[in-house]
Amino acid sequence: MQVPLTAEDRTILALEDARLVGHTATVVHLPGGAPDLRQLREAVARRLPAAPRLTWRLSGTSEEPVWRSDEVDVAAHVRAVDGAGPLDEAGVRTELARLFGEHLDRSRPLWRMDVLGPLAGGGALLVWRVHHALADGGTVVRLAEDVLWDPAPAVAGAGQHRSGTADPGTSRAGRGRSSLSGVLTGELLPGLRRSPFDVRVGREREVALAVAPVAGLREAARRLAGATLNDAVLAVVAGALRRWLEHRHGPVHGLTVKVPVTLHHDGDDVGNRDSYFRVDLPVDEPDPVARLLAVRRETAERKARHDAQELDELTNRLAQLSPRLAGWSQRLQRSGRSFALNVSNVRGPDRAVTVLGAPVGAVQPLVEVAQHHALRVGVLSVADRLGFGLVADPSVVGDLDLLAAAVEQAAVELLHARRNGTAGGSAR
Repeated sequence: MQVPLTAEDRTILALEDARLVGHTATVVHLPGGAPDLRQLREAVARRLPAAPRLTWRLSGTSEEPVWRSDEVDVAAHVRAVDGAGPLDEAGVRTELARLFGEHLDRSRPLWRMDVLGPLAGGGALLVWRVHHALADGGTVVRLAEDVLWDPAPAVAGAGQHRSGTADPGTSRAGRGRSSLSGVLTGELLPGLRRSPFDVRVGREREVALAVAPVAGLREAARRLAGATLNDAVLAVVAGALRRWLEHRHGPVHGLTVKVPVTLHHDGDDVGNRDSYFRVDLPVDEPDPVARLLAVRRETAERKARHDAQELDELTNRLAQLSPRLAGWSQRLQRSGRSFALNVSNVRGPDRAVTVLGAPVGAVQPLVEVAQHHALRVGVLSVADRLGFGLVADPSVVGDLDLLAAAVEQAAVELLHARRNGTAGGSAR
């Protein structure tokens, strides 16, 4: 079987080079220790037919690349990292950065699982890398349901939640036309200021991880500002960046972030289907509730204008009209002046998950940086844990562990504000 690569697939593959990898990684904490490697391989092999995308490898020509279904040597894709443990926190981060920086073998299907451990404090990690050309964040979460997490107990009448990055809004038939000028100024045209992360990145990477509670932040967002969990995530990132900037850079009065928005719909089988909108984070605001209110105002405006959907349609029209116009649009969207960093928030399963019967702790995503965007923040919820994964070029973003600690501190501030504050309205 052959499947042509989409335009999104080709664009992502073209961005990968000697400095940049094209995959994401899902870091799965296993408090009970490493699973039996043979059993893990057998389980993945048995379930691969439910996820045919994981059998695809690159084929065809450079002009007409295709995905071709192939036999999968599961032993080559599911491995244990030899001699890696016991690892303390610094050792874990070093090994994660090393694994994340390794390019996937393009002669095989573009994914790999590495079991890392034991950890000095007990347990192990499973690090699952999947090339972004093969699957975006929402698709990776669906693939995890197919081949990694133990099947969920059947509940009569209950549908299975499918994950995404944000509410994609309504269809063209169910919404009004937003202004083209709003999309151009809000999402496409670059700003005037350079961000602290707007440099040419090198090959080295540093990673850091953080965790926050889902239910507490969701309730804090609703009570304090009539906001959503995604708004709370952005407000937490704003608070963390404020502390890091004060420590490393000095005052910055605003920082624009790119927020991916899923355009997947139930039943589709495409690997990449998303757009985005941009949000100005109030990194100069010391009050956590005021930060949350500012973020909520920004996201509400973007959603009301349906900016993500309008931008997707504009990009498609430009591609149909002229490859040159499409290339101009893509360059603008990748510009360091267009946004400072990408903050993606993917909703995973609402239930607690297990691997071969063993409970899973936090799950954090790692996503590659880009040229002129030396920091990337990925967020993934599983059950009541919100996992933050930070990836950076350490020559630009030093003290990444301090930024991760600031994420957890900013989350605690919102939780304290909820206990001490008053209701702010109902969430959208």
